[in-house]
Amino acid sequence: MKKIINPWRHHPGYNCFGCCPENPIGLHLSFYEDGDDIVSTWHPGTNYQGWVDTMHGGILSTLIDEVCGWVVTRKMQTSGYTVQLNVKFRKAVPTTEPELTIRARVVKQVRNLLYISAEITNSKGEVCNEGEAVYYLMNQEKAQEMGFRYCEVEEE
Repeated sequence: MKKIINPWRHHPGYNCFGCCPENPIGLHLSFYEDGDDIVSTWHPGTNYQGWVDTMHGGILSTLIDEVCGWVVTRKMQTSGYTVQLNVKFRKAVPTTEPELTIRARVVKQVRNLLYISAEITNSKGEVCNEGEAVYYLMNQEKAQEMGFRYCEVEEE
C-alpha cells in the first residue's frame, strides 16, 4: 500500500472534519492506495457514540463518504462532491472496537458521475457497513479553481 499525500494540506481554510489533521474535533483520517482500492483505518471512541457503547450511524456514514471522496481525489485526479450516499448497517460497531478499516473503489463512471462502493470492516474482518456513493466529478478547470492540482502517493 502507498500512503496518499493530502493535496489539501496547505490550502487556506482547509479544515475537513474527515481528513484534516489539525481539526480538533475531526476524525483525522489518512488514506492509502491499495491497487484499485482506497483504504483508511480508524479507531472508534466514546465521543462518537449514538447509543451507549455503540458507534453513531452518522459517523459511520461519514467514514464511508470520506473514503469515497478520496477515491475521486486519487483515482480520478479531480475534485467532486457527493450526489447520493446509501449506507447499509449490517452489524453494530461498538465504540470499543480496536480498529475499523474503510475501503472503497470505483464501480463505474457515467459522464461526470462516478459510482463508488465502500465497506467498513471491524478488527475481525467482519463487514459491518456497506456503502454506495455517487459523486459528481468536477472538470479540471473547476477543480483548479478550488485549489486542486494533483494527488500523489509517497514513494515506497
